[in-house]
Amino acid sequence: MLWTISFIIATLLLLFALALSAKQFLIKNKKHVRPLQLLTPLCFVAAIVLLYPAFFSEHKGETADIAKAFVFSVRKAIRLIGADEIYQTVFKQVGNAPERIRDAYQIIVLALQFFTPLLSFGLVLSFFKNFTANLRYLRSYFKDVYAFAELNEKSLSLATDILKNNKKAAIVFADIAEKESGKNADLIWSARALGAILFKKDITAVNFGFHSKSRAISFFTMHEDEMKNVEHSLKLISQFNKRENTRLYIFSTGVESELLLAGREKGSMKVRRVDEVRSLISNFLYENGECIFNSAKPLSNGTKNISAVIVGMGKRGTEMLKALSWYCQMDGYKIKINAFDSDSLAEQRFSALCPELTSPKYNGVSQQGEAEYTIKIHSGIDVSTKCFADTFSGIKDATYIFVSLGSDELNIKTAVQLRMLSERMGIKPVINAVLGSSEAKPALESAKNYANQSYDIKFIGDTASFYSERVIIDSAVENDAFARHCAYCNGDKDREEEFWRYEYCYRSSTASAIHAEARKKCGIKGAFKKEEELEGDEKITIELLEHRRWNAYMRAEGYVYSGSPEKSSRNDLAKMHHNLVEYSSLSESDKRKDSRVAASVTEEE
Repeated sequence: MLWTISFIIATLLLLFALALSAKQFLIKNKKHVRPLQLLTPLCFVAAIVLLYPAFFSEHKGETADIAKAFVFSVRKAIRLIGADEIYQTVFKQVGNAPERIRDAYQIIVLALQFFTPLLSFGLVLSFFKNFTANLRYLRSYFKDVYAFAELNEKSLSLATDILKNNKKAAIVFADIAEKESGKNADLIWSARALGAILFKKDITAVNFGFHSKSRAISFFTMHEDEMKNVEHSLKLISQFNKRENTRLYIFSTGVESELLLAGREKGSMKVRRVDEVRSLISNFLYENGECIFNSAKPLSNGTKNISAVIVGMGKRGTEMLKALSWYCQMDGYKIKINAFDSDSLAEQRFSALCPELTSPKYNGVSQQGEAEYTIKIHSGIDVSTKCFADTFSGIKDATYIFVSLGSDELNIKTAVQLRMLSERMGIKPVINAVLGSSEAKPALESAKNYANQSYDIKFIGDTASFYSERVIIDSAVENDAFARHCAYCNGDKDREEEFWRYEYCYRSSTASAIHAEARKKCGIKGAFKKEEELEGDEKITIELLEHRRWNAYMRAEGYVYSGSPEKSSRNDLAKMHHNLVEYSSLSESDKRKDSRVAASVTEEE
């Protein structure tokens, strides 16, 4: 009976191990245990079960025969590698087993004798690989750690830039793929050349807890799969929300990540969601946006005209359109935007996203104390068609062009086409195109034709420039935005934390910082002064301009007027605000908020 029970249990264990391992192998889900880690322990348990009846029969009648049989079974299972005498005991005693299972019993034992050493060797090899990584991490106990959930071109670029500025930093990459071939092999080679610590296991399985509390740990979830970024981030928050000097950067453009993170208690951990699309546009405008104003053309009434053309209404194009509507709210300037997309529903989609921004009540309307802009979206026009060339040629005053069509090749081709069409029209607009390749950027920006004429196209968004410490970790616009948020909170520490906790605060403060920088570059009166230094006319100028900017920004975020000037009518869940009115309709306290937010917050300029 004991032989039969052991045979059935061992067979079920092996079948279960094989089925579960096959499932893990087929789905390739790296968050779960790998096949080798499943097969080895289950085969070991199956071996113990199979050996037990043989040693029980050998020691039957002795004192504590059950315990002895178990101890011998475990001991001999450990010594499965080439130990023929173990199986001699089994084959000697198997005659006591029922005849119907003897042959099958011996076959399974022989199979285990052959495969268990191989499995054990693989597990030991895997252990020593992780052992080396653990040992190197232990040696980094007193270093700042930068841990990346995945090794890819983006994370490698950021890690490389971090080490340029912090030679003593410890770089960790988790979830390193088993196979080192092709592109993956190049990435692994580059990571090793950096001196990075490579873990095969998931970032949430690495023991980061054993680290000096005085040193910082920064996590970066930068998978291509945004939901995996969210899942890893939520686990890391649970594990490290009580640790000081800890930051988490989650890369995601989806609204679901914002919702999932908003409801999670983050404790002492600083969590920043990096919206790569919004960050690209924000950093460009903060650092180089003056080119948009510098290219503006004077009008007969003394103001300057900004005529922007956006080609491609994907994520980046849409974000740029929204940003230009408020960024170009500047005294002495007018803004007109023409946007193109091959989607026949592009205009309707944008209007649904920002209903008041495109509303006839505000779009193309000039009203004192209100945002002024003109937006026209050309839907269903492909850049490769004559219709596009003809429509663009009808915009005879274009001063700024932004190209983002989804691929480097198409962006380059379209930017060159637009330069050609502009030359035919006798205009010289600034042209920016999105480009991912860092290697190609210098050559493309210096490109000239056979007549030595420069194409004069500037590319933004390349991997090396964007995925850098200057943009992601020590962002000038983010530091400025946080300073403005703190100034607005009047030293309230609890409210200061809202900058990191709520996307609304982060985005709003960032937009304010970007426009404040533009005001300085455009020479707006009072732009360099702090709130208490503003004189009467300067304060009104700053307040009025800031409210125009804020109105356009809120509408670009999808907000609409609440229908009542009462504060109680505000509903952020519905994106309704009571202050979306012209400047003169604001209360005096709300006007003062505009000067407080818009005034300079730096000690020296």
